[in-house]
Amino acid sequence: MKTKKGFKIRTICGEHVVVAEGIENIDFSKIISMNETSAYLWEKVQGEKTFTEDSLTALLLEEYEVDEETAKKDVHALVAQWLEAGIIEA
Repeated sequence: MKTKKGFKIRTICGEHVVVAEGIENIDFSKIISMNETSAYLWEKVQGEKTFTEDSLTALLLEEYEVDEETAKKDVHALVAQWLEAGIIEA
């Protein structure tokens, strides 16, 4: 997977929000808000050529005190949300 070109994370009033840059990505029908953990992962993979659920899980395990099973489950759900929001490509 990879992040779609033209989406950047910004902190607005203390909230992490993914915003579109460029006219081709503008869609105001939904705001993509991220918690601290998902924002951390986004910042780590943004601009990377590719990433996998396993690489995201490894990042979680390095940064947070969480067991591997929970990390995998959370990453799987997060990737599904990112795909649905259209900010990553499979």
